[in-house]
Amino acid sequence: MSLPLLAELPATFTALVSRNAQSFRAAVALQPELTVEDWSADRWAQFARVAAASDFVLEQVVRDPAMLVDLAASGELDRAFAPGELCTQIAAAAQAAESEDELARNLRRQRSRQQVRIIWRDLTRQADLVQTCRDLSDLADASIDQAYNWLYPRHCQQFGTPIGHRSGQPQHMVVLGMGKLGAVELNLSSDIDLIFAFPEGGETEGVKRSLDNQEFFTRLGQRLIKALDPITVDGFVFRVDMRLRPYGSAGALVLSFNALEQYYQDQGRDWERYAMIKARVVAGDQVAGAQLLDLLRPFVYRRYLDFSAIEALRTMKQLIQQEVRRKGMAENIKLGAGGIREVEFIAQAFQLIHGGRDLSLQQRPLLKVLSTLEGQGYLPSAVIAELREGYEFLRYTEHAIQAIADRQTQMLPDAELDRARIAFMLGFADWPSFHAQLMHWRGRIDWHFRQVIADPDEDENEEGEVIVGGEWLPLWEEAQNEEAACRQLQDAGFADPQKALKQLAGLRVSPQLRAMQRLGRERLDAFIPRLLAQAVEHADPDLVLERVLPLVEAVARRSAYLVLLTENPGALRRLLTLCAASPWIAEQITRFPLLLDELLNEGRLFSPPQAPELAAELRERLTRIPEDDLEQQMEALRHFKLAHSLRVAASEIAGNLPLMKVSDYLTWLAEAILNQVLALAWRQTVSRHGQPKRSDGSLCDPGFIIVGYGKVGGIELGHGSDLDLVFIHDGDPQADTDGAKPIDSAQFFTRLGQRIIHLLTTQTNSGQLYDVDMRLRPSGASGLLVSSLGAFERYQQNEAWTWEHQALVRARVLVGCPQVGAAFEAVRARILGQARDLPKLQAEVSEMRAKMRDNLGTKLSAAGTAANAFDAGVPFDIKQDAGGIVDIEFMVQYAALAWSHDHPALLRWTDNIRILEELEQAGLMPASDAVLLREVYKAFRSAAHRQALQKQAGVIDAEQFVQERQEVRRIWSQLGLS
Repeated sequence: MSLPLLAELPATFTALVSRNAQSFRAAVALQPELTVEDWSADRWAQFARVAAASDFVLEQVVRDPAMLVDLAASGELDRAFAPGELCTQIAAAAQAAESEDELARNLRRQRSRQQVRIIWRDLTRQADLVQTCRDLSDLADASIDQAYNWLYPRHCQQFGTPIGHRSGQPQHMVVLGMGKLGAVELNLSSDIDLIFAFPEGGETEGVKRSLDNQEFFTRLGQRLIKALDPITVDGFVFRVDMRLRPYGSAGALVLSFNALEQYYQDQGRDWERYAMIKARVVAGDQVAGAQLLDLLRPFVYRRYLDFSAIEALRTMKQLIQQEVRRKGMAENIKLGAGGIREVEFIAQAFQLIHGGRDLSLQQRPLLKVLSTLEGQGYLPSAVIAELREGYEFLRYTEHAIQAIADRQTQMLPDAELDRARIAFMLGFADWPSFHAQLMHWRGRIDWHFRQVIADPDEDENEEGEVIVGGEWLPLWEEAQNEEAACRQLQDAGFADPQKALKQLAGLRVSPQLRAMQRLGRERLDAFIPRLLAQAVEHADPDLVLERVLPLVEAVARRSAYLVLLTENPGALRRLLTLCAASPWIAEQITRFPLLLDELLNEGRLFSPPQAPELAAELRERLTRIPEDDLEQQMEALRHFKLAHSLRVAASEIAGNLPLMKVSDYLTWLAEAILNQVLALAWRQTVSRHGQPKRSDGSLCDPGFIIVGYGKVGGIELGHGSDLDLVFIHDGDPQADTDGAKPIDSAQFFTRLGQRIIHLLTTQTNSGQLYDVDMRLRPSGASGLLVSSLGAFERYQQNEAWTWEHQALVRARVLVGCPQVGAAFEAVRARILGQARDLPKLQAEVSEMRAKMRDNLGTKLSAAGTAANAFDAGVPFDIKQDAGGIVDIEFMVQYAALAWSHDHPALLRWTDNIRILEELEQAGLMPASDAVLLREVYKAFRSAAHRQALQKQAGVIDAEQFVQERQEVRRIWSQLGLS
């Protein structure tokens, strides 16, 4: 957001500007070496604008006109500083000091100079909000750090060098900047919130009387504050506020890292978590400071979804509102309704709730957090746009208020002149038009704030607060007898009220609930009435309760999840709908409650991303995790898979995704995960052994592909499908890798394959990624885990059975080296495109199919071939019985093997639907038969998907799909198969 400049100076300021210009010219005249006669009309126009708005700037330049003349002559008023330039100026001023008094004086004069420059550029709109805040924060960083660097060696000279007891190394202080300083968002007259720390205890060395490190750094901290805070004839540098430290004003001024960690772990309060979001090392030992922030990160960002943060922020806001009312601060644009603090609360609510898991939210600057909330889908773009624009308007207003007299205030002024100044600085002709715009933005911010932070029990009707589901509270708390409770359940729509009551009683006495602490029990008591109130809105509340109560029991000890559902009625509604529709989903969420996070955003839940977005999202998640943190990488991969699998299932249930799209999404998900798993495994294996080589001596990078067979190869993955994989490389098996611990390439690729399987199949807290089946590799379970491309071709050419060539029809490169992938496709085409003896092929395909039916089909109906195969009550295995899915797959595979020699287009695809389309296009199958097989195949797969979501085997009543099965068998026979 950029603010307009009024084309002309309002007449209101004519006399004021004239007086101020005269005062400045008079001050210049007292110093003959100065001149402003060469100033341009534009420069004087800027002066008029600043002189109209800021008494502070006018006071500074009248007192020291040389400062402004120099700023103008140097061009510093007209350009942004290069990185480090401001720090260089502050450092020069500090290093020139011979005493602490001179240090204080030099820093104050530098502050006045920079403050004039920053306000000038802000008021003339040569700097936008972000630039102004950055300049102010850089000024604070440099002032603190240079003061510290000046004081530390002199302090050591006086009291000795502090040495760590454990490390034996010299110790430095770490200065954390909190609040707006930490977020690089300082305003024009901000104080600075600091916390002082030092790495470890010990004593000083090098003097006769040593000091304890704590005492050393306490005295140093006091000297640092003295250099910055007191008001002298030269003003001040920054007002220093130390009240955010542990125990506030009553606590020690400086604490060791251990003491800080212990405090926040044992006694840290919710508001301290909120404050610590923006903590940043602004001075002292940057390396140790980064270690300190890593130590404190678990206190700020919990690894689970932490909806208890909402209640804490709500309580803080209520306390602020009480203070605002008590002190009559409704006109405070920071703390009042719709003020700056409410935008900060909105952003930080999402950070505290989700930041432990979504590392992209672990940021300090508010505008960047808002962008992340938009990009990650936490809030709609329209909401973010209003919050951003409203926040920037408020911050510009804050700067205007403070620019007048360099006072730390966010109160709208009463004086007419100051009101006119603020309207002028914000680009408005008068106060009423400015105030109307201000109230518009405050109203919009307050509305959005209420949507995020407001108590869900608040009802703004005249009856006051109403507890949602309150009519169910007596039943849950056993405040009524069994007969009355059953009658209430029956009247609400429960078919078996006694069973429902028994289930609730079982939950009440479960070991998990008995072990709950008071706070957790209070959260459960708030949640259950809401659950019952929403359950009775469903057609089958008995089923809803049966499927959701195991989840409640599973998360009872982690009651933040209950708060999530209590705070978000929409998420609870979606949970009940999905659990009612699918026990598979109910079980997934019960096993992995972190999936509840996905229910918060309805748009995201029912709109899974396309393949490129999937890959980009996973890549972005993993780039935020340290490369050596394998545990967190594996958890991130698993959570990603769980979350997106749930989205696909939810979209399928909602009717947003047809069958083919469901398989597409699940396959894209697997490919995105495999791509990252291969990258992780490659990096880990190369770090140990170096890179393998090809036969021409070039390095493999990676020279490796993962080939998918079966469902993943045919882009037909379903819910819970395993992955049929084959690993292939093009390295020289005899050549060694180029690392410190070299091994031959064959060993390298075997270890790479083992690493990939380990990453995919290891059980963690979030389960495993996929079951992996490697039996389709050359020679099956007895063969090498990873084959060279040459060995793979030789095996396929000379040793593979017909059923292995059938499997190759559905083989597809999933991820890996493009060159090796292209070579594999060429090998596949050569193998499958061979001319074949059709009678022999028909016999071998028929024989393999008969074996499968005998072993896997329904015994009662001889795998669908007996006379009772279509009778009611007889089971039909959708996949294995005659006329089912495998018959269609075998026909497609037979056709590809039989005719691809003359029709290579049959090898273009690996999925059954498109191969059937190619058979139709080539005239190898009547169009009516090809269409029928496609539609029947999709119908069978849809039925199998529905069974999977209901956690049932792929078996249905034989009365279903009678005609379809008969038609499949007819086409089977027409192809000469038996």
